[in-house]
Amino acid sequence: MTAPHDPRDPLTGALSAAGIACAAVALLYLPIAFGVAGILLGVAGHARGESLGRWAALAAAAAMAAGTALGALLAA
Repeated sequence: MTAPHDPRDPLTGALSAAGIACAAVALLYLPIAFGVAGILLGVAGHARGESLGRWAALAAAAAMAAGTALGALLAA
């Protein structure tokens, strides 16, 4: 098994990338569900040593807040 930060590992950064994708989706569709999923994926990526894991978690949290606010504005 390769180390978490091994650049030869084809899945290096996969959790962070999935977290960022969830953050993008959370802006317009189910912000709570996709925001939480993005945060969890970002934290898991950070725990594996991925450099973008922390940023993915922060982006998902911001997108969740923005998506919730946008949904509240559009519903009013």
